[in-house]
Amino acid sequence: MNRSKIEWCDHTLNPITGCRHNCEYCYARRMVARFSGDVRLNKMAKKDYSLVPAADGGEDLYVLDAPMLNETGNPLVYPFGFEPTYHRYRMDTLDKLKMGNNIFVGAMADVFGAWVPELWITDILDVCVKRPQHNYMFLTKNPERYFELHESEKLPEADNLFYGATVTQSVQLERATKVFTDLPDRFHTFFSIEPILEDIATSEIWKDAVLQTDWIIVGAQTGRRKDKVVPELEWIKRIVVSADTAYVPVFMKDSLIPIVREENMRRDFPEELQRKMISKKMQKKLYAECSKCKAYLKKSDMITLLARSKRGEQPKQFGFMCRDCFKKFCAESELSIPELKNCILEEDEQEEDL
Repeated sequence: MNRSKIEWCDHTLNPITGCRHNCEYCYARRMVARFSGDVRLNKMAKKDYSLVPAADGGEDLYVLDAPMLNETGNPLVYPFGFEPTYHRYRMDTLDKLKMGNNIFVGAMADVFGAWVPELWITDILDVCVKRPQHNYMFLTKNPERYFELHESEKLPEADNLFYGATVTQSVQLERATKVFTDLPDRFHTFFSIEPILEDIATSEIWKDAVLQTDWIIVGAQTGRRKDKVVPELEWIKRIVVSADTAYVPVFMKDSLIPIVREENMRRDFPEELQRKMISKKMQKKLYAECSKCKAYLKKSDMITLLARSKRGEQPKQFGFMCRDCFKKFCAESELSIPELKNCILEEDEQEEDL
């Protein structure tokens, strides 16, 4: 689990790393090369990993039940380079986040690639479903896998699950739109047009595509490749205008700032991704019932009730009371309302921080 530099998510979760799409512009492949160590040597340590068949009949895939360590005892993040690898030990890292976050699952892989075993995918989806305080975004260049899983009733549907497709050109847009059209409306989908390699909004299918999605992300190609495609301003304008017409939010990545300028940047999120829950453990820590009226409120907005049985011992917390009930209690008991954090509870008090 890593805090992300990707603008449209808070964290990335990478239980699978590696990919076999061989995209020329892939940032992940370049990044992995710096953190793999000696891949040839790592593959010789056969006791540290296992191999499983690829779902598409290709070369076997790697499975790690524990981090592989280098000669100095430090974990290797990508011990097999960009070969697809299932890091099973990472599956519980979501528990480290107590507050709800927008999490991009599979930033360093294509979780729904044709080579990925179905068991890997269902394991990951199950982990996400069991932690509903977070919002999860998936992204693939193989959107047909979404429909295959849906048909076998293995693709979960919830407001906090967003299934995305990378569409850099019209041919990919056509594939993804067909899948999104075939999926029931209750599934949330999005297009990631990054890098945008052509004037995709002039595609014959574009108007239909926009109506089949809940969100559009747009970004330019990065890096220093000689044949890098620099999108034109009009390409972006056409995407935004058609999205606005269909009431679809648009998120522009920072790579577009040189093209559209900061004051014209759009960083919109679907309503569902703006709602964030907290874990049950954190909810119990932050919230409580008023001991009088049973209202469920933040502890920080209530009065903490303390008591001690004898002089000299530390008082112990035994409950909480909302402000209104506390004022009534003091009045009924003919007690003076105590001074709390330099504030006195008055009858007309509204917003003091107790």
